[in-house]
Amino acid sequence: MSARYVIVIPDGAADEPHASLGGKTPLQAANLPALDGVAREGIVGRSRNVPDRFLPASDVATLSLFGYDPERYYTGRAPLEAAAMGVVLGPEDWAVRCNLITIEDGRLADFTAGHITSEEGRTLMEALHTALGRPDVEFLPGVSYRNLMIYRGSPGDARFSDQTITDPPHDHPGQPADEHLPRGPGADLLRELMTAATPVLAGHPVNLDRIRSGKALANAIWLWGQGKAPSVPKFAELHGLKGAIISAVDLVRGVGVLAGWTRIDVPGATGYLDTDYAAKGLHAIKALADHDIVCVHVEAPDEASHEGRADAKVEAIERIDRDIVAPVLQALRQYEQWRILISPDHSTLLRTRAHDRAPVAWTMAGTGLPASGLTYDEIAAGNGGGPFLEQGFRLMDRFLDPGWKGQRE
Repeated sequence: MSARYVIVIPDGAADEPHASLGGKTPLQAANLPALDGVAREGIVGRSRNVPDRFLPASDVATLSLFGYDPERYYTGRAPLEAAAMGVVLGPEDWAVRCNLITIEDGRLADFTAGHITSEEGRTLMEALHTALGRPDVEFLPGVSYRNLMIYRGSPGDARFSDQTITDPPHDHPGQPADEHLPRGPGADLLRELMTAATPVLAGHPVNLDRIRSGKALANAIWLWGQGKAPSVPKFAELHGLKGAIISAVDLVRGVGVLAGWTRIDVPGATGYLDTDYAAKGLHAIKALADHDIVCVHVEAPDEASHEGRADAKVEAIERIDRDIVAPVLQALRQYEQWRILISPDHSTLLRTRAHDRAPVAWTMAGTGLPASGLTYDEIAAGNGGGPFLEQGFRLMDRFLDPGWKGQRE
């Protein structure tokens, strides 16, 4: 039987020491018997998953973790989500992320609109398409607050370009919305649509119900993360391995779909703190029966950081340890050859409630790897003398190389 590989991505788990945790990072503060076990019997290292010219975000960082050089393959966040949704982009088309958000007193109060449900989001997106859609503009529902606007271009159309600038709303919590509006080519269209959406949303029955329930309103849209369709080689062509992706987030699913991996949707996986961790672990174990490599992505630590909730972040990491890493590791040991890699995509700091481009700590164990005796956390990774990869996309090759012993590079 061929070797088996598992990647677990605790999104945004990497952090810095925080006062509320006694000066520890969330990884240090959490009780992580499974993750620390992987670190002790394997190796601990660091990698830089986001090149300097990119914003630190899951789109670029996930491409890196899958072994794709962002400098070569990244075209934008929204096209990855479009791939997950089965949206076909023509050569002149642009995908744009459309957050349903809450603006209060002109400020970016909540980039999730109170974690609006997918059903509510779909209803609002359908209303927006009816009111604002046209032959070159489509509004498409996704998951919760994460939706898309598609611009259908024509040959020679220069509406958008690489000079179009948009800001992620999750990186500017509580800041004035006007200071972060789109700039550059196509900004006029994006601003026009954002303005026109407000009256459509204001009196919608979904928002009236949310008012009565005391929930945050989805009273605005935020357009950002634009890009054209990427061209990504299939993972099987590069490595000869059949893969599967487990995630509740279209962005991460999209990277898997473009790589040619099987998309596995898990009932109860929400992309938030209330996700069904155990179900993700069980589906990963089942997927190992007929896939060479399985990736489990969990959004919860990132969401906790964006909310500034240290206790929730620690709990999410502990749930990943107990309900995903521990059972998956036990299942992997049944195979003659195996490896497991646990790595955040990027850092998300409790202090700023935003993403950060600092290198992340990862740990890897399995066939052919020596024992480090370390724990799994940022401090151990920095002081333990393990490998550091300036180009994070090269970690995948090391992970899959049976001859690699975790040498420093």
